[in-house]
Amino acid sequence: MIENDPDDHPGRLGEWLAAAGLRLAVVRPHAGERVPNDPSRYAGLVVLGGEQHAYPDPSGVPGAPWFPAIESLLRATVRDRLPTLAVCLGAQLLATAHGGRVAPAAAGPELGPALVARRDAAESDPLFGGVPFTPDVLQWHRDVVTDLPPGAVLLAASTRYPHQAFRIGAAAWGLQFHIEPDLAMVAGWAAGNRDLLERLGLGEPQLLAATEAVLDDLAEVWQPFAARFAALARGELAGARPGLPILGS
Repeated sequence: MIENDPDDHPGRLGEWLAAAGLRLAVVRPHAGERVPNDPSRYAGLVVLGGEQHAYPDPSGVPGAPWFPAIESLLRATVRDRLPTLAVCLGAQLLATAHGGRVAPAAAGPELGPALVARRDAAESDPLFGGVPFTPDVLQWHRDVVTDLPPGAVLLAASTRYPHQAFRIGAAAWGLQFHIEPDLAMVAGWAAGNRDLLERLGLGEPQLLAATEAVLDDLAEVWQPFAARFAALARGELAGARPGLPILGS
């Protein structure tokens, strides 16, 4: 996994992948660690979220100095069919790396527990085929993928934010929503965004209570999803490289 922000660490997703038999390599570019440029050393890639923007500022400066390296790595993993899972900001970088567009959400920020709807194309997808029609997810984003990359397959949507999950190529998935947080992680996000929560009319205690109430439901859906990704990376599904570590954070 690549950890873009110390406040969005691997959390339960890391635990689920380890429980499914994967060995995680830790890379934290926010702490000065270098983004690898040779994906052939790994069995898969996971890119996590963060507070940064996937798009450059008006002067052309990237949202973080290491983002061009991540985008280059994401192009390589798609080209090589290396199993890739990109979450929230990671999904936005997966999109921009392949010609998609990301912008501030016209519908405003989306925070807290929510439902998304699986699209028909998900039925035959190796990861999403086992996901229920309207799974619980956790949302925490201000930006959205406004235009999917050419050839991307839309796998899940919602009314206000249509591009909730997509696949590029044979083995790269982007999730706009979060599946990795535990309650402590969400509590940290809420504490750091109290002004935003107040503007949106969201009470911090109520948001945390709602989050705690769905954690078991999230695990019921997304731990098996993580196990399917692990199976892909272990070489039990087509396109994986067995015996190598997962690039993780």
